[in-house]
Amino acid sequence: MLALGVAQLAGAELRPGWWLAITPLAALGAVFELWVIYLAIWRSSVTPFFVIQVLVFIAIFAFGVRRLPRTGNATALGIWLVLASSSGFFAAIRLVTDKVGTFVSPDVAPSCNVSVLVQCGKNLSSPEGSVFGFPNPLIGVGGWIAVLLVGVMVLAGLKFARWFWIAFNLGMLGALVFIIWLINQSIFHLGTLCPWCMTTWVAVIPTFLLVTFFNLKEGRFGGSARARSIGSSLYSFVPLISLLCFVVIFLLAQVQLDVITRI
Repeated sequence: MLALGVAQLAGAELRPGWWLAITPLAALGAVFELWVIYLAIWRSSVTPFFVIQVLVFIAIFAFGVRRLPRTGNATALGIWLVLASSSGFFAAIRLVTDKVGTFVSPDVAPSCNVSVLVQCGKNLSSPEGSVFGFPNPLIGVGGWIAVLLVGVMVLAGLKFARWFWIAFNLGMLGALVFIIWLINQSIFHLGTLCPWCMTTWVAVIPTFLLVTFFNLKEGRFGGSARARSIGSSLYSFVPLISLLCFVVIFLLAQVQLDVITRI
């Protein structure tokens, strides 16, 4: 970043590829610094230096996005992918931290354990928390970084091939199926509501809907003009559809766990 800053001040013409590299790096840096501030608040050791670092990374990210070439009509999708991936990555990192903490200090409860109902310790220690033989949050750490990169490149106006969008959509479908299974396990088998897991739910559901309806309205599924029109209409209703999904999840949790009384 220092080298690029000096080059910029010296009047060098940086090609878009440089901004494609620096922008996601700055976004990741901002997420990491926000995480550091969170830990600092938890330990009552916030310093102005932490705050300045966050502001610097956010400024670099904003400047980088501004310098990227903008074409196409996917700006809203790109912005959401950056925001969702940042929050999802933050949640995954917190879960990884708590998982590691149980190895280092087995007698200390994870920081996300608020009550018997609202906790992530039971989720992390259960077989459902390591479906593929390693902690599930590691999937989120890698997966959300990929989504972040796609979001930044969408904001840059890059044109992807049809196969890429279909593959990306299938990836989001896999994420949706996985979290639906985890929601079922959490509510009906473990009897808990993991705060960081719920953050991932909130990020995955709208992301899948946006990507799917965006692909539909762009004709990437080979649909007719009517199908594209339906996709365009549904694309604008993603916030409402997502809200309805969250209401359904809450009602299931309320019926099964009596959340309002126990929280």
